[in-house]
This record gives sequence, structure tokens and C-alpha cells, in this order.
Amino acid sequence: MGEKEEEEEETPIEESFQLFSKNTKLKQKPSPDIIIDSCDKSFEKYIDTDSNNHEFSELGLAEWLLETCKQLGMKKPTPVQQHCVPQILVGKDVLGLAQTGSGKTAAFALPILHKLAENPYGVFALVITPTRELAYQLAEQFRALGSSLSLRCAVIVGGMDMLNQAQTLMQRPHLVIATPGRIKVLIEQNPEIQQVFKKTKFLVLDEADRVLDVNFEEELKVIFECLPKNRQTLLFSATMTSDLQTLLEVSANKAYFYEAFEGFKTVESLKQQYLFVPEKVKYVYLLHILSKMEDMGIRSAIVFVSKVRSCHCLSLLLEELDLSAAALHSHKSQALRLSALHRFKSGRVPVLLATDVASRGLDIPTVDLVINYDIPSYPRDYVHRVGRTARAGRGGLAVSLITEHDINLIHKIEAEVGKQLEKFEYNENEVLADFTKISKAKRIAEMKMRDDGFEEQAKVRKAQKQKSLEEKGLFKKRSRKRNRSKASSLKENTARRDSKTNGR
Repeated sequence: MGEKEEEEEETPIEESFQLFSKNTKLKQKPSPDIIIDSCDKSFEKYIDTDSNNHEFSELGLAEWLLETCKQLGMKKPTPVQQHCVPQILVGKDVLGLAQTGSGKTAAFALPILHKLAENPYGVFALVITPTRELAYQLAEQFRALGSSLSLRCAVIVGGMDMLNQAQTLMQRPHLVIATPGRIKVLIEQNPEIQQVFKKTKFLVLDEADRVLDVNFEEELKVIFECLPKNRQTLLFSATMTSDLQTLLEVSANKAYFYEAFEGFKTVESLKQQYLFVPEKVKYVYLLHILSKMEDMGIRSAIVFVSKVRSCHCLSLLLEELDLSAAALHSHKSQALRLSALHRFKSGRVPVLLATDVASRGLDIPTVDLVINYDIPSYPRDYVHRVGRTARAGRGGLAVSLITEHDINLIHKIEAEVGKQLEKFEYNENEVLADFTKISKAKRIAEMKMRDDGFEEQAKVRKAQKQKSLEEKGLFKKRSRKRNRSKASSLKENTARRDSKTNGR
């Protein structure tokens, strides 16, 4: 019984969980050889290793879209656009796997707008994305590419007025860009909203590996029930996961898989470096790097931290030291999150402190530096983080602050991306020159956190999150798995102790 539960946890996408359009009955899964070699005509896979020498005019797009691309400075299609746009135009479901900054948004936005112009009606496309910030950015890109159309685009995310959002959906905009949780709530609260999506032609999952995470399974089931079976489904991601592989294996007849690379990859124009620093004074080294931005010719930087508490504390520290920065994390209201992002994108502040809510899809051309203040637990998260710089052929720098606790994580990351990080050169005396001043500022920042009730708010949010996981049945599963692991460790330790005792 225990083993069965563990297997279910590791494979959260069920066989009956329909995603691709015509998969009404599960067929026998193709063998790995069939998938890789594309022997089965019902499933095509293309691994791209060639350079791009094609034109937008070769993709089959309407003239007005070609003119729009020209006006936006899009001279040539990127490989993911070159291969995926024609396949979408002929009606195929597509999974596009390509590195960050490779033009994945335009790869699905261009053919959707092309089709919409031919027959504009109702909610033509639904785009699901994991974060609110990415939803707003996708809306901006759709509006820019669809500037020649009277495009009605709605962003439906948490933190905004639900009554207004419901009214917006009832007006049937051409395009709905949403986060899974909010669209699920609106559908469940208002049965009429279900009818809004009955004729939707396209479902897009952007950052599909995150959207298909087990945490969103319930939300997706509710959403998919509202969608017609004959829709086209488009999945785009920078990293492959077991969930995506499972969906590939149960895909519809007319599915196309484009893979720009095998495994994880960071772009060649990205310089990746590290500092090996003591955990307790990590913030001092961060301040040193930020102080060198102007000398290094860096216009703006994103600092990634793993915990909301660290993000908030660092923002108060920089504020105490009169350094301009914006903070972006999940404990902020949606209005404050948008404000922080706008201040950073507009250049009013040169530094953005962020948790992983900013690691996906955000495209800000002025970002020349990404700092991993905390090393992410999974290599794919590292790939997404550093992908915020060195985009669209530009150069960029990623610097990781490594402590004694992070060595194994860094080795895993280096093994996955196939590249060793170089040492970031610095002068130790320069780093420690302002140690007293910075340490004092940090103590003041921590005092402010206590005074503004941050810890209490964090406890409330943690309890709310735990309740949500329990309602989905996920918290109990994890607890059981953890308990089994603890029990197993306890047995092993007891056995070792008994063995030593008997040996004596």
C-alpha cells in the first residue's frame, strides 16, 4: 500500500487526465525508440542543431503580421518560431522545448493571431501561465504583435477584483491570459463562465513544466472540462520534466514535438561565475557586487533569493543603506508587485530583489546581471533564473554566492548544464571595508521586520498554504512520504546501533 502511494506521487499526471485535443481514448504508449526516431507518423519530433537562415515570409503568416514583425524589429524567425509556427498553422498540437530568451512567446502568439484575424469571435485562445507577472508580460507581447487588430485581451490573475474579472470574461474577449488558481475559482463560482470557453480554439500552457506541477492538477481539471475536445493544445517550456514526457506519450494523433536542445542548456553568451563565501556574511559580498555594477558596465541586476523572508530583509537592508531597489515576492499585494516590476523595467531602480516568481519568462532587455544569493535546489530553476539575462543573442553575467552548504547543489547544476562556473575575481579587503556599516544596517533591517509584523504575517500565510495543500490532499501525501522516510532512517540507524553493540 505504501509503495503504491509513493508511485502515485511521483507520476501526478493520470492517464485519464486529458490534455491533448483528440486523445479521447488512451492508446498503447509508444516505446522510447518510436518517440526518439519519429518512426510513427502520428508523432513527430524534431531536434534542432542547425543555425537559422530562414525568413518570416516562409512561415505562412499573413502579410499584416509580417509587417508587424518588421516594425517590431524582428528580422528573422528564431529556430523555435521557424519550426513551430507552420505546424500550429496546419492544426497540430505542439510541444516546443527551447531555452529561455529564444522567442517562444511569438512562436505561439503569431499563429494564434493569424487564425484569429481570419475568424475573430469569442474567447479564441486561453493561455495558462504559472505567475501573475508573466501573465501581464504575455498580454503586452500579444497586444504588440496584434496591434493591427482590435484585439480584446483580458488578464485574469489573483490579487485583483473577482467581480470585475467575471464581468470581463462574460464580455468574451478574444484572448484570456490567466493563472490556474484564479480562473478555476471564477469558473466554479459562476456556471455561466463555463460557456465562455465552449468554442475556444487554442489552449496554451506557457512554462508548461511549472503549470503541470501536481499543485495545479485540480485547477487544470476544472479548466479542461470547459474546453472543447477539438481545440489545439500548445505547450511551451525551457525545461523537460517527467510530467511533460508522460503527456507526450499519451498525446493526440497530430502532435509535433520540437526540441531545440537535449537536456538543460544555458546560452553561450552568458558568463557564469561564483564566489565561495561564509554563510553568515553572504549579504556583505552581495553588497560588494552591487556596488561594482557601474564599474562593470551593468545597467540593471536581478538578485534571486529562495525565501520571502530573505527577500524582504534584503530590501530593508538596501533601503537602510540608501541603495535603490525594488522587491518582488508573493507576500506583496498584486498592486505592489506590479509597481515594483514597473519601477525596475522603466529603469527607475537598478536592482530587483526577487523570489522565483520572477524566474520564469520575464523579458527585460536591460538586465545584464543575475545574482543567485541563494542557490536553487533544482538545476532547472538555475537555468530559468540565469535566463533572465543574455537573452536574444545579448551578453550577460550570472554570479552565484556559494556557501559551505551549497557545494553539492552547484556540482549538480554544473553537471546538468555541462559547464563549470568560473571564479568571480574580487579584493577581500574591499569587500570587508564597510563590514561594520553594513552589519549595523542589517541589524536595523531585522528590527524593522519585527516591528512591521512580518513574522506573524508569514505564519498566517504558511497556515493558509498548508490548509490549501490539505484540501487538495497533497499535504497528507507529502507527510506520509516524509514519515515513511523518517521511519526507514530510524530503522537503519537502529540496525546499525544493534550491529555495533553485537560486535562489541
